Amino acid sequence: MKNPFKAFDDFFIKLINKQMRSDFFDALFYHITNLGGVVSLVSLTFILIFLTKGLYREIGFKILISLIFSGIIVQILKRVFTRNRPYWILKNLNTFGIDLSDYSFPSGHSAASFSVAIIVLLNSPKIVGFVAVFLAILIAISRVYLAVHYPTDVTAGVIIGIISSLIIEYRIYPLIIIYIRSKF
Repeated sequence: MKNPFKAFDDFFIKLINKQMRSDFFDALFYHITNLGGVVSLVSLTFILIFLTKGLYREIGFKILISLIFSGIIVQILKRVFTRNRPYWILKNLNTFGIDLSDYSFPSGHSAASFSVAIIVLLNSPKIVGFVAVFLAILIAISRVYLAVHYPTDVTAGVIIGIISSLIIEYRIYPLIIIYIRSKF
C-alpha cells in the first residue's frame, strides 16, 4: 500500500531538516527537544503536585493524568504501526548523532508536550498558556529538525496531545473530582 502522506513528509522533512539548517537552530532544537522528554515533564509535574498548592497543584494532577493517557495511546500506536524512524530510511539527513531504538509513529515528545501545553493553556493566565503552546510547537518542530520523526509522526502526536488534554480537562478530571467528593 502506498503512503498517501509521503509527499507531505518528504516536503517538510526536506524543508525543516535540510533547508532550515543553521548553527542557531542546531543548538536551539538539540536542547529544546529535551523539554518534551520524560525527565523534564515528570519533573515539572512533580514540582506542581508536591511543591505547590491550589490551582497549580490541580494543574499538576491534570498534567499527570493527561501524560499517562496520551503516553498509553502513543505506545499502543507505536507497536501497531512499527514505523521506522526517518534516519533509518532516508539518506543525507542531519541526524545530530541521536540514535533511538523505538518506532517513529506517533511522536511521543509532541504528544506529551501538547498534553501539557493545552492543560496549561486552559487553566492558567493566557500568556503562560501561549508560552506553553509556543514551546510545544518548538518541541514538535525539533523532532523533525533532528530527523527522529517524520512530519506526520509529529502531526499525529500533536493531535493525540490536544485530544488527550481536552478529554482529561472536560471529561475525566471532573469525574475524578465527583468520585473523590462522594467518598470523602
